[in-house]
Amino acid sequence: MTVVPTAPAPPVPVSPVPARRSVPGRIRIISGVTVASLALLFAALAVGTSSAREGLRVIGRDAGPQVVATAGLYLALSDMDAQVANVLVMGDAYAQQRQAALDRYDRQRAEANRTLLQAFELSGDNAAERNTVQSVLDGLGRYERLAGRALLLNEQSRHAPGPPPGEVVRTYREATDLMRMVLLPQAYNLTLESGTIVRSTYDSQTVVAPLVRLAVVLAGLVALGCLLWLQLFLARRFRRVFGPALLAATVTTLVAMLFGANALGQDAEDLRTAKSAGFDSVLTLARARAISNSMQGDQSRYLLDKERADTYEHTYLDRSLAVMYTEAGNLSTYHTAVARNSAGYLGLLGPELVGRQGEEVAGAYRAFQAADRSFRDLVASGRTNEAVAERLGPVTAAFDAYDRALTRLAGTHQQVFERSIRSGEGALDNLWRLLPFAIGAIAVLMVAGVWPRLREYR
Repeated sequence: MTVVPTAPAPPVPVSPVPARRSVPGRIRIISGVTVASLALLFAALAVGTSSAREGLRVIGRDAGPQVVATAGLYLALSDMDAQVANVLVMGDAYAQQRQAALDRYDRQRAEANRTLLQAFELSGDNAAERNTVQSVLDGLGRYERLAGRALLLNEQSRHAPGPPPGEVVRTYREATDLMRMVLLPQAYNLTLESGTIVRSTYDSQTVVAPLVRLAVVLAGLVALGCLLWLQLFLARRFRRVFGPALLAATVTTLVAMLFGANALGQDAEDLRTAKSAGFDSVLTLARARAISNSMQGDQSRYLLDKERADTYEHTYLDRSLAVMYTEAGNLSTYHTAVARNSAGYLGLLGPELVGRQGEEVAGAYRAFQAADRSFRDLVASGRTNEAVAERLGPVTAAFDAYDRALTRLAGTHQQVFERSIRSGEGALDNLWRLLPFAIGAIAVLMVAGVWPRLREYR
């Protein structure tokens, strides 16, 4: 029997494993997803840092200082007009005090010009603000000419202390009307325009900052999850314990996430403190100081212009109510209410009268109003010379004490503002310095943890 050999069966073809389903392919995919999640984390940190820094720049270095500068402009302008009124009331007496008032007028004029130049520089490309600054400069020139003419006529008249001659009064009316109706409102508009930028920037930061911190935390959790996924896969596939390099990368990512979220949170808190406890109070006190300075100018105007005496008395009351409000139908009632009450005020100073310095301001303000009451009693009784002496002596001394208390309180809030801005910038600087090192360290650790496993398949 012949055995016929059978041909061997053809080999069964084995389909190749797709690269993405192979172990090296899966390692590359998981590593790529992990790298993408890490990139998302650091992108969120970079965006958050940039946004927070812009908020600090606007409020702490740009629009914020411009608001304070323009508030100082209001003070300088109002004080110029007050000093002119003081000189006109002095007549041919009080030579030393008259020279001091003229010197102060010159200083405030220089301060106003300096502040206007600063406001012009800070306005940048804002055409509206630049036009307002230019308008104030032009108006200030007209005011100086009118005030100079009033002072010259006053010197030539050589009148006794009290109301000057009619020509002097009429010239001064033109000057003070220009100041009160044109220049001071324009200066206040500059403050409002810059203040709007500060408020809008702060409001946007209060919305964006929590979202950015949330994005950092979520991106960090995703990156940590991907790193753990990669380590679990490598540990199960290669039957090894977790690799030290990937563990270090995980810890570094956790530190970067926590440090970044904490830095952004600290920046938001510093910005809130700078705005509410610093900037807002500084601006409020600057406005209160400027309005108060106009009040003492109203006292002199009340003396020098008999036809408008009632108007200046009402203006004084309106400004007093704006600074420290209490129920009062007329100035006499207001004087009585201020003397009796030691707390519970509204107005600009109401929220600021806390702590020892706030009590000092309130006490100095009450003393100033008491001096004003005595001064007006002298005017009402027709004792003009004594009223002028009271205005230039006790009333001025009381106002100066009140103004110093305001300045000290404003200085305290200014320190809070500057300290908070520096703290926020410092936190962001530290975070910005950390990012390159964290990125580099995690990249090196990722390569050190994954590359040896890939080499085993070569």
